[in-house]
Amino acid sequence: MTIEAAPHVSAHGDSKRARAHRAWKSADTVKRLSDRLIGIGPFGLGLDGVLSWVPVVGPLYSMGAGGLLLMHGLQGGASPFTLLRMLTYVVMDTATDAVPIAGSMVDMIFPGHLMAAKALQKDIEARHGLPDDIAAAMSPKQRRKAAKRP
Repeated sequence: MTIEAAPHVSAHGDSKRARAHRAWKSADTVKRLSDRLIGIGPFGLGLDGVLSWVPVVGPLYSMGAGGLLLMHGLQGGASPFTLLRMLTYVVMDTATDAVPIAGSMVDMIFPGHLMAAKALQKDIEARHGLPDDIAAAMSPKQRRKAAKRP
């Protein structure tokens, strides 16, 4: 008699939903660190904008954080369209670092990692819902709003 894992469970015992929710939370961490460490109204400043002024370090951070987001997207089972959107945001964000001074100014304003992380989170929410602990911490009004997202 053999015991087979259910199709939605990996060899390590993780369900697709659990992996997706871990990716959702990791994306949340990256977007806060990269683009929302300090919130200034609708704008934010994070490590990506600050480090963009440091030659070599800025582009390395931008590529690393973007690569991490894409890796979490793959692990979380994001759709190919979502992964392409994320890649576009990351490339645009990293490319601004190639232009001295003006590129750093644009990088401080353009929240590429935040946009990529939100794209991943929306994809995960649409297929797996919010992580249980995140949903529980939301007010009923926020939960209704999140449930209406396409």
